[in-house]
Amino acid sequence: MAIRNTRLTPNLLSAALLTALIAPGFAMAQDAGSSQSSDSQEQTASSDTTLLDKVTVTGSRIKKVELEGPAPVTVITAADIEKQGFSTVYEALNTLSQNNTGLTQNELVAGSFTQGAQFLNLRGLGPGYQLVLINGRRTAEYPHPYNGQSNAVNIGSIPSAAIDRIEVLTGGASAIYGSDAVAGVVNVILKTNYEGDQISLRGGTTTDGGGDSGRFQWVGGKTGERWGLNYAFEYLHRDTIWAGQRDFMDSYRDDPTVDPSGYVPAVDGVRLVYGGARVWPGTNATEVCNRFKDFEAVASPVTGNVDRCFYYGYPATQTIRNQDQNYSAYLYGTYDVTDNTQAWAQLNYVQSEVVAAMGTQYISGGIGGGYSIQRIFTQDELGGPDAQAGVYKEKNIDVAAGLRGTVFDGKFDWDFTLSHTRYKSDSHQPWFLSDKLLGYFFTENGFDLDRYFNPLTPATYQSLIGDALTRGDSQASQAQFVISGDLFELPAGPLGFAAVLEGVTQKYSLTPDERLLPTYTGADAFWNLTATGGGGSRDRYAFGVETSIPITNSLKGSLAARLDKYDDITNIGNAFTWSAGLEFRPVDSLLLRGTYATSFRAPDMHYVYAAESGFYTSIFDEYNYRLAGYDPNDTSPEASDVRNDFTYQVYGTRKGDPDLREEEGKTTTIGIVWDATEKLSFTLDWYKIELEGSIADLRGYLFREEAACLLGTDRNGNAVDPDSASCAHYTDMVHRDEDGIVDQFSTYPVNQAMLRTSGLDASVKYQLDTDRLGDFEFGLSWSHVLKDDEQLFAGEPIENRRDDKQYFNFRSR
Repeated sequence: MAIRNTRLTPNLLSAALLTALIAPGFAMAQDAGSSQSSDSQEQTASSDTTLLDKVTVTGSRIKKVELEGPAPVTVITAADIEKQGFSTVYEALNTLSQNNTGLTQNELVAGSFTQGAQFLNLRGLGPGYQLVLINGRRTAEYPHPYNGQSNAVNIGSIPSAAIDRIEVLTGGASAIYGSDAVAGVVNVILKTNYEGDQISLRGGTTTDGGGDSGRFQWVGGKTGERWGLNYAFEYLHRDTIWAGQRDFMDSYRDDPTVDPSGYVPAVDGVRLVYGGARVWPGTNATEVCNRFKDFEAVASPVTGNVDRCFYYGYPATQTIRNQDQNYSAYLYGTYDVTDNTQAWAQLNYVQSEVVAAMGTQYISGGIGGGYSIQRIFTQDELGGPDAQAGVYKEKNIDVAAGLRGTVFDGKFDWDFTLSHTRYKSDSHQPWFLSDKLLGYFFTENGFDLDRYFNPLTPATYQSLIGDALTRGDSQASQAQFVISGDLFELPAGPLGFAAVLEGVTQKYSLTPDERLLPTYTGADAFWNLTATGGGGSRDRYAFGVETSIPITNSLKGSLAARLDKYDDITNIGNAFTWSAGLEFRPVDSLLLRGTYATSFRAPDMHYVYAAESGFYTSIFDEYNYRLAGYDPNDTSPEASDVRNDFTYQVYGTRKGDPDLREEEGKTTTIGIVWDATEKLSFTLDWYKIELEGSIADLRGYLFREEAACLLGTDRNGNAVDPDSASCAHYTDMVHRDEDGIVDQFSTYPVNQAMLRTSGLDASVKYQLDTDRLGDFEFGLSWSHVLKDDEQLFAGEPIENRRDDKQYFNFRSR
């Protein structure tokens, strides 16, 4: 174990900011080169960060009561990451039972907006609802918006070689950290106290094929009389895992909802449609299908005639884990200016390249004369899976420096930090060009059936595509001052205190290829591909205080309050949050705890500054549904089948809204921690999170209100004035063709009414020590969602998302 002779804990900042969240009584710091053991535990007498001559090492996690505070905190150490075989930080965090990845767009979602990123989703609220910190500081968000709409931090950009430990708080913590800390806080703490050198090589593969990986790490540290230096370098390469390499997802037939007859119009390979009847003008359908290696001729169950080719293998062409390679470097140095003052600096640099297949390429649409087409292109036509893959090239740099020391005869610790982090990304995506594609299939004599009904060559495919380039750049600059210590003695112990003063400037820009924008009218536009752009800045200032209050020898309280002031084009202004917690220890082995906290989330930058962009989505046409005599309040299975007939894909445009306000939340937790024996411990916590004014795009509500305005009554029979200003607003946003079908609409983000979720977290840990076989640790964690409700707008019925079979977040994990 490397120990520097200093009076400063290397994690001063995180310890100060976690006061009242981690058990008062000792400051925690994990030596990067040591393993955890109960023998290494050292408990101090202060309530927050204590002035130490040595860096203390966290003791055995089995003794939960001594380490836990009023709010649940999970600690994952570098040793945990290594022992459990994880290659990345994301892999380690993805094992948290509170991380609800059911609906999260990560690598498995082919063609998403953020193929180069990996996101957390604590409590199922979304990737932007937990705050991700590095050494207690905010980091730049991923430059490309999640789902084309909002911002979040890419966990995949944090190298595992530099990790000392990860502290995860699952609960509202805006009173300590400010915006985004609604579902929790993830604080990634990097190595600061390592001496010596360690080099490691690692390789691996998967049993079912694909996913070969290799990793090189070099971690080290040097010390002098007044200085210390830590460094870490890492190279990681992982090969693609294709869906086709897993037999349970290599064919559309693996979908249990597929008709046993094999006739699935949505999965056509080649077809030509005229007047609703499938026909092959002058062509034998079976003969056409045989020209394509992967297509199958299928007969209509209605006519019995072979009239189209199906391509059942199309799911196999997507990646379920992207190919990536990452280079990272980390440097951290300290210099003791005086006996009471230390200067420090940190540099973290990551460069990565991700290759992600976009799924199956296809074209569809009308070709005139009453005909429409749908044509899927196979990998053989494109020249292999890599021919359709997008490439994401990214660079992330984080620079920080500061001074820290003690004042008032060592009674108070202080830390002043300046930091700047920047994330740049270039997204390259191959896609059909409209003029080239139409020029190939259309000639002077009209539609070229011969080309349409024959496979492309890879050379022909390459001649029809272009490179869609989108550049993203996000930055965050921060100044922060923290002071912590004991104010005075109370009968039950010292009153712990911490205060923070900070200022942050955020900037971002997202610049897509102009040929992807709805305003572009050139012939060389991309075929049915869109992108989102935008850019802006935001300044924020904050002041917060925290106290740890010993009420009796067995009862402690904590209070925190924070004021955030925003200087941007939104209507936020000031945001005040507070929290309170209690921890009661009737006996040494038992902890009863509870917290109540308010939280808020400022609108994401892209929600505010997004420029107008286009997209394709499915909408429910409530106007035509009601016009046909159906009741939109009918939720029976029969009505659901009918609704499908009024649901279709349309083109939409979207832009940000500077009039958004903050989302406001509150969190309640109640729990128990019990050390049943020296080697066995249990935890059980109940949580409830409520969020008012959650932000989402105006879509379903738009078509409901537009229908009410066009028909003169809402879905409940109440009269609606079609000449009102609100009706003029909603009807102007929807454009219908001469047959009354929606062909385009516009939308924007709005503050919706309410999200509410509650559930249970439980864990059990057991440690078995043997004389001959070593020491063993066993653990089981479980999270169960009791309620997950959503109310789209005030006055609307509350929807139970948890029990909706089309809602794919986990009920239990």
